[in-house]
Amino acid sequence: MKRNRSFSLLLSLLVIVFFTFSTISVEARKSNIKNELHKHHKGSHRSSHSPCPVPTPLPPHYDPQGSIFDVLSFGAKGNGVSDDSEAILAAWKGACKVSGAIVKIPAQFKFLIKPITLQGPCMPDLTLQIDGTLLAPPEASSWPQSSLFQWLNIKWVQNFTIKGSGTVDGQGYNWWSSSEFYDIQKSYSKKIPGMKPTAIRFYSGNFVTVRDIRIINSPLCHLKFDNSKGIKVDNISISSPENSPNTDGIHLQNTHDVEIQRSIIATGDDCVSIQTGCSNIHVHHINCGPGHGISLGGLGKDKSAACVSDIIVEDISMKNTLYGARIKTWQGGIGMVKNVTFSRIQVYDVMFPIMIDQYYCDKQICKNHSRTVVISGVKFDQISGTYGMQPVHLACSNSIPCTDVDLTDIQLSPSPKYRGFKQAVCWNSYGKSQGPLLPLSIDYCLRSAGGLIKRIARSHDRVCY
Repeated sequence: MKRNRSFSLLLSLLVIVFFTFSTISVEARKSNIKNELHKHHKGSHRSSHSPCPVPTPLPPHYDPQGSIFDVLSFGAKGNGVSDDSEAILAAWKGACKVSGAIVKIPAQFKFLIKPITLQGPCMPDLTLQIDGTLLAPPEASSWPQSSLFQWLNIKWVQNFTIKGSGTVDGQGYNWWSSSEFYDIQKSYSKKIPGMKPTAIRFYSGNFVTVRDIRIINSPLCHLKFDNSKGIKVDNISISSPENSPNTDGIHLQNTHDVEIQRSIIATGDDCVSIQTGCSNIHVHHINCGPGHGISLGGLGKDKSAACVSDIIVEDISMKNTLYGARIKTWQGGIGMVKNVTFSRIQVYDVMFPIMIDQYYCDKQICKNHSRTVVISGVKFDQISGTYGMQPVHLACSNSIPCTDVDLTDIQLSPSPKYRGFKQAVCWNSYGKSQGPLLPLSIDYCLRSAGGLIKRIARSHDRVCY
């Protein structure tokens, strides 16, 4: 009996020891799992060898590295109907704080965006990656009055890039309808008659790149840079109907050090518009048309000052445009346009391939003024193809002549589609022409400038220094 009791006691002790160690082992495993979960929340989920799969608490489109901010992760629906404005603003706010971050607009989604401002300053090398479609509000009457100047307003950014395979659609059809637009304007302030929004506007941006994307159907200008520098536009496509009013492709104002290249622009107005305060602009390898060509101006409106210098436009193809290479100024303005070169431009059925117009007026009657923006140092070189109305039209101010205007290697033939004039017209324009020249009237168009003529021109250019 004593032996049996001893055996029972030993057995009981063994059972207690077994369950004790089992409990410790279970608690140890629980502790290990907690540690793994803790590590997972801190980023250990990057490893594919996690012993215990745990659902991630982060949204599925969020980059654990913290560099990609997909708008779907911030509540965007991407169905083209729901308002996704706040989602993009939230993604931008987060990305703005991270160096090298990307705000991602994913492909195969459409995002309806109301007028918004994406504001810096941000950390460097921020990218807006547009692979899907951004849609402006389709009904012009639904736009708030305070947002009539632009749709996507990007300001105070540096070292910033927009790129991608997607589309920015301004849905401008209702803005171009004269009847509906008149109704809209009746409800808005008389201080902004005829105002329509630009699709993408940069204000005070430095070292900005826009490449590869497509911008279509803006109510007004498609892409605008204001008070900016260090701008590069590469391989983009811009399009709107030929009859869409004032839909400039790329509009530059108070902007310096710009390169625009390898792009296709077809709109209802200027393919590229270079306005006051611009310098060191290089535009090349552009297919332009339909539209109004590539223009400097209009400059000097409402007696304002205009200063434009060091512009090179070269290697351009223009097809079915109203103008080709053009400088236009209003009477009464002051300032100067100087050091401008248009070269290697091929024109196809362009109405007026070469033009300087210092009597620009968008009304039936404009008042004559003796003051004007001075134009000096303009070269038209290697411009060839077919024209519809007139090969060369240089109409300079009665009071202040255009000086140092060169026409070199101009080969322009009348288009069989139109019955244009073969006569080149040069009014108060001084410079030289060098062959070969076609039509022959170009050779007798410009006048030789003496010292007095040049002194008259130089005496009016001081506002730009």
